[in-house]
This record gives sequence, C-alpha cells and structure tokens, in this order.
Amino acid sequence: MHIMKTGIYAALCASLLAAPAHAEKADRDKPVNIEADTVTLDDVKKISVYSGNVILTQGTLMLRADRVEATQNATGLDKLSASGRPVSFRQKLDNSDDVIEGVSNRIEFDSVNNQLELIGQAQLQRGGDELRGAQISYNANTGFYKVVGQPNATSPSGRVRATIMPKPRAEQPAAKP
Repeated sequence: MHIMKTGIYAALCASLLAAPAHAEKADRDKPVNIEADTVTLDDVKKISVYSGNVILTQGTLMLRADRVEATQNATGLDKLSASGRPVSFRQKLDNSDDVIEGVSNRIEFDSVNNQLELIGQAQLQRGGDELRGAQISYNANTGFYKVVGQPNATSPSGRVRATIMPKPRAEQPAAKP
C-alpha cells in the first residue's frame, strides 16, 4: 500500500509540472503508472527514489528521467526532484489539442510553495512558442515566470531565448461601400 501512495504523490506532483499552461485537468483523476529499474522507499524519512530509465505516466502526462525522488510531509507530497540527461515531460493542454513539452537536466517541484524549477539547459515549448535558458522558474501561486541565461554568457547560446509565434488575427468585417 505504501508503494502505491508514494507513487501517487510523485505522479500528482509531476502532473503539476504543466499546471502553468492549463494542463489536462482530467489527468489528475487517472491512474499513475511508474516504471523504473529500481525503487527504494524509506518509511522513516518519507523518501521514495525511482532510478534507471524512469517513465511516469498519468493520463496525457508523460515524464522521463534517469532518477525521480519524492519526499512527503504530514499532508502528502512535499518535494519532487527528477534528474537525467535530459529529463523530459509532455502533457496535453486543457480544452485544446496543444501540448506543452519541457526538457532540462533537472526538474524540482516544491508543492508547499507551488514552485517549479527546470534547471540546466531548460526549455519549454507550446506549439511554436518556446523559452530557453539555463533555468526556468514558475510559481503557480503568482503566475510568475523567470528565465535565466548562463552567468557571464558571451555567446548567443548562453543567453535567454524566446520565440513567440503570432496569433491568428480575427477576420475584419468588410468595409461598407
């Protein structure tokens, strides 16, 4: 039973990764499936570690990492950390066929503060819109994003990059003669 609870907490946290982009709400009610080469559980410290080709799915959410660690507090999930080269996630957006995709070397989620961090070669993509930087932070409580480039970057690849595609224009009514 504890294995199931821990896995669900980790998956619920992972499903919040796409919350900033209005992720598929129905995913939260779907079963969580986690595959890994190894799972260790520490009931005293309330830490679960999944390692080796970790694949977490819940509805339209898919998270891939080399290692996922989840810690619990008295109310449930406290923090989630996923690492790999890279860590990636993909999830369908609510009321749309669009998906949000994220890639970085590490993903940290603090459920107490509702803070998401993509760290190391971070990128988020939705349709043609894309953010890239050394680190992308998002606070779901405030709706605030921050993207940071490499410190002291002298090349364009070390700076923050954003691509924002133009939105389709609404048809203008024809002028009357």
